[in-house]
Amino acid sequence: MFLDIATIYCKAGNGGDGAVAWHREKYVATGGPDGGDGGNGGNIYFMADRSMNTLISFRYTQHFKAEDGANGQGRNCTGKAGQDLIIKVPCGTVIRDAESNGIIADIFNDGEKVLIFKGGRGGRGNARFATPTHRSPGYSEGGERTEQRKIKLELKTIADVGLVGFPNVGKSTLLSVISAARPKIANYHFTTLSPNLGMCDYYGDSFVVADIPGLIEGASEGVGLGHSFLRHVERVRLIVHLVDISGSEGRDPVEDYKAIRKELENYSIALTSLPEIVVANKCDLLYGDEDTIERLEAVCGSKVHKISAATTDGVNEIKGVIANTLKDIPPVAPLEFEPFVYEEKDRSSFEVYVEDGVYYVTGGYIEELARRVVLNDGDSFRWFQRVLRDKGVIDALKEKGLKEGDTVCIMDIEFEYVL
Repeated sequence: MFLDIATIYCKAGNGGDGAVAWHREKYVATGGPDGGDGGNGGNIYFMADRSMNTLISFRYTQHFKAEDGANGQGRNCTGKAGQDLIIKVPCGTVIRDAESNGIIADIFNDGEKVLIFKGGRGGRGNARFATPTHRSPGYSEGGERTEQRKIKLELKTIADVGLVGFPNVGKSTLLSVISAARPKIANYHFTTLSPNLGMCDYYGDSFVVADIPGLIEGASEGVGLGHSFLRHVERVRLIVHLVDISGSEGRDPVEDYKAIRKELENYSIALTSLPEIVVANKCDLLYGDEDTIERLEAVCGSKVHKISAATTDGVNEIKGVIANTLKDIPPVAPLEFEPFVYEEKDRSSFEVYVEDGVYYVTGGYIEELARRVVLNDGDSFRWFQRVLRDKGVIDALKEKGLKEGDTVCIMDIEFEYVL
């Protein structure tokens, strides 16, 4: 089964908590604090793997979490860092933030490994808080907690040539005779339900051809099947536009050509600037009528190459035209984009407000500070109050009308203000 879009949830590992511990050794009366730091949480990487050609594995597994860092231990032992998580995706996978649709990364080359989510920092142990004037801190710091992120994976096939055209014009048949690919071939519309890739060789020159599912009028607006696969044309260097020149479906080949060009333009202006080779297929059914060929050449403004994929007439010649045209076109390159970056967690600001007589203090700085507080430890709580005064939080509360006996709530810490 082919799947080229998937939504998954990722969470980097939390940092481990710092330890509160004391050095205990025979004949050492005052060993002092020796609580170690917590380990850093595991990172999440995405890596391109050319052995994959679909996102089907993400249909059944949608939640990914890196390992948390271990807590610190006594004797200044730092906790073990969480194991990194490497998620393999096909080459050409674009990673987007699901909420903003911003592009985080384009995983393009085989083996390319990109850091997407960084693990949380480990908390500091009590040994890190010891100072000449405060030799026995009885508190440590909690590890940093990471957020779960919702992201979208979008596969854009990497190929040199994209075969486009209406359904049943012979794209799959052409791919089968110019390469070793064996796509499903049948005489009905939408036989091809997903892009097929074939490696073609022309006297030592090789190139990859993608057979794109048939497009119809209105495809760029969601009509038909092919609109789901227009993204796969974005990666190609050259478009080979197949037209059923015989009109076996009862349509005018020239109007077919105009309709597909319009859909490409509506989807992306960049697609219309790609080099194009127009191929008139099913010439074995044309019976010498050259008027249609001339009208098509007048519309497309270039030579129309006549072939019959079913009988292979003209197929080798069109392979040569494709190979020679590709020599003058730069190789496929990753997307050019402004990388989407998640906002850094606010660690410096705070806000004070009053609700039902209770004074609330919130903000990134307060959240960071609260990680370091151990409520049942007198030293830790006194340190907490001292920092609130030094950073201006108490002054901000007084400006809001705080007086002795009022209740102050900071995160899940609630206390009565005493002068």
